[in-house]
Amino acid sequence: MDKTSNALNWFEVPALDIARAKKFYETIFAAELSDMPEMMGMKMAAFPADWNTGKVSGALAQSPMHKPSEVGTVIYLNANPDIQTVLDMVETAGGKVAMPRTSLGPNGFMAFIIDTEGNKMGLHAKN
Repeated sequence: MDKTSNALNWFEVPALDIARAKKFYETIFAAELSDMPEMMGMKMAAFPADWNTGKVSGALAQSPMHKPSEVGTVIYLNANPDIQTVLDMVETAGGKVAMPRTSLGPNGFMAFIIDTEGNKMGLHAKN
């Protein structure tokens, strides 16, 4: 791996209902996800990204290969500038807070949520 590259360069969050999952994430992050062209039987909605910067991005993905889960790998989504603002939207949007805002000392704060699809997701923010 090139030392100047990100260890993570793309992620996919499994969805059973892409429209429901898209609405959930758009609500909690107050951001618009972009529908991507269907390919190989997958429906996808991309998180906001600047494709020219090399920063990590990803998408919601609905297909027979994508199975939501509360176990396994955990992806931490950026909840800056204030993680509590995002957490306050989770239940209203149909999800659950699995672990509240928790201090990481000088490294900010983290929390776990369960999205509308049944995925355990991490959140991280400086505040």
